[in-house]
Amino acid sequence: MASNIPEETSSFVGRKAELARLEHTLATHRLTTLTGSGGVGKTRLAVRAARQAASAHRDGAWWADLSPLHDDGLLIATVSDAVGLSDHTLRMPIDALCEWLVDKEMLLVLDSCEHLRHACAHLLGEILTTSPGLTVLATSRQPLDIRGEQVVEVDPLPVEGAADALTLFRDRAAASAPGLALDEPGNAEAAAEICRRLEGIPLAIELAAGALGRDTVEQVAARIRSRFEVPDDTSLWPPRHRTLRTAIGWSHELCTPLERLLWARLTVLRGDFDEAVAREVCAGGPLTADGVSRALKGLVAKSVVARDGARHRMLDTIREYGRMWLAELGEERAAADRHAACFLGLARNAHAGWTGDDQISWYHRIAEAHADLCAALDHLLVHDTAAAQEMAGRIGFFWCCCGHLPQTREYARRALAAGPAEGPHRTRALWVLGITVMLQGDYPAARRLGRECSRAAARDGTDEGILAAAYLCGLTHLMTGRPEAGLREVDRVLRSTGTATPLERAYRLRCRLITVFALTGLGRLDEAAEAAAVLRASCEALDECWTRSYVDYQLALIALLQGDAESSAVHARSMLAGKHRMRDSFGIALGLDILAAAIAAQGAGARAARVYGTGQVYWHMVGHPQRGTPELGPLREACERRAREAVGDAAYQRAFERGRADNAEVGLAAALQGELLM
Repeated sequence: MASNIPEETSSFVGRKAELARLEHTLATHRLTTLTGSGGVGKTRLAVRAARQAASAHRDGAWWADLSPLHDDGLLIATVSDAVGLSDHTLRMPIDALCEWLVDKEMLLVLDSCEHLRHACAHLLGEILTTSPGLTVLATSRQPLDIRGEQVVEVDPLPVEGAADALTLFRDRAAASAPGLALDEPGNAEAAAEICRRLEGIPLAIELAAGALGRDTVEQVAARIRSRFEVPDDTSLWPPRHRTLRTAIGWSHELCTPLERLLWARLTVLRGDFDEAVAREVCAGGPLTADGVSRALKGLVAKSVVARDGARHRMLDTIREYGRMWLAELGEERAAADRHAACFLGLARNAHAGWTGDDQISWYHRIAEAHADLCAALDHLLVHDTAAAQEMAGRIGFFWCCCGHLPQTREYARRALAAGPAEGPHRTRALWVLGITVMLQGDYPAARRLGRECSRAAARDGTDEGILAAAYLCGLTHLMTGRPEAGLREVDRVLRSTGTATPLERAYRLRCRLITVFALTGLGRLDEAAEAAAVLRASCEALDECWTRSYVDYQLALIALLQGDAESSAVHARSMLAGKHRMRDSFGIALGLDILAAAIAAQGAGARAARVYGTGQVYWHMVGHPQRGTPELGPLREACERRAREAVGDAAYQRAFERGRADNAEVGLAAALQGELLM
């Protein structure tokens, strides 16, 4: 069953009654909200419940983590990403999301809604109204207070009777201090006291278990006892929150000064992070880069930071405590500056590394760092507009490929309005805006921005800018049915520019791709095939995937137009494999169209229909019925007619509907392997 529910990386303890209740409420109510204080285990319970319920929903279970969001600006984009939507249209994002979900039968989990309660309530009001097959499970410290909400209060683990709290302590203690004999009388009594003092709150218990190895169980119990007997500023908090706050404060006291400093500085990061990012963002003053590494290990050992392989994560409640200390230290601005500098550096390195064997890796790193990149851009737009303009230009093409078109358009627009009035960074941001609006189908705006980008590049005098502008103008010509104009545009620029840098090489590859598309559109198929073969060899030599995938697409189209359907299918599958590696839904949709046409041309009507059906799933993801250069339309229609004639309308429609009903990944896998038996 399709799902992106997080993996459980530690044992799950207890909660049988809660899981049984959730099974019932998810089956009988469309919105269930798990509420409870921080650290009580809402997220872990939601993970387990969603995993168990996924099979009851035709379209699976999908998880949206809202904890990295500091405001509601990325809420709809985060939910859209979670459910597989990468809209390429000019619609309002909420309208695109509602349309995408309208016929879905899925479970959507929104984790950590408390800081976005009103925005989440508004969003859910919209999508639950328009999507009758949608079921939502939310976690929040407070109810969302919308009509039809079923609230399930999550209590701490029992400390008496079933003693699940003690089981959790034992499990986590075994990880922190292997070989510790918790069954010895003194240890058993101390462990039970720890669980009682901490009122069965899972996060507090895990923090206490993290102290073992340095201290004995009895020492941990004594320290917690003394900590709870000292009045502090948590007395005004609700009892359970006060208990957790006290436990976190106690864990903070156990940290070394440099571990506490790192704890505070890490809170500027929005999502998961690796050690290299922590060193870059958090080093400074008494905390050296090597000191960050040592302190990070200490925080992991104390269960303040969770680690999963090379990635690290800080829970919301612990992050809140660290953020308070960051403010006390007066370091909020300095931390935000370092954070922005780090992710501007990531944007620079990714942009420079686009053409090369790390292209796929950069692509995925940019996708995974989306919340941090947006936070850095927001900061720079206020405090360093020139850097913001540079960042928007360097990151924008990645975001276009990832499907973040509305955000790319808005950030590019803001950066152009706020930043310098001329220079290479502005030209690149203009180019990004032009590519974005062209992909959204706003061709008049794309033509205007192409002309503006060309003028700006001429003033700058850089080959990179001139090649980029030519690519934008040439692509716009192609999409508006003017291949000859596109060919002239890129031919002129390719003749007048060199290949001095890897970046210029990347833009030249794109311009040469326009040449192949234009020659195909003009019917000069032999020339197009020759140019495509040379371009593909260049891409292979560089291990460049993005351009090579589109060259494979053109080779598939050329072969089909020349009557070689078998070769066309081979090229189409090669194109799809590359686009799948890059998670490029738009490219996959194009590839499935040409593969279906090639299969139809071989006389396999039912197999072609099923691939066409899977293609419709991907076209739906990007918000278009079908796209592509104008010459593709008639070919697609002819091949569809051939497929229908081969098997008859009824069999064609059955196979097509089967393809549409397939999970997108399942359908794509079948198309790639050629295993499309009916």
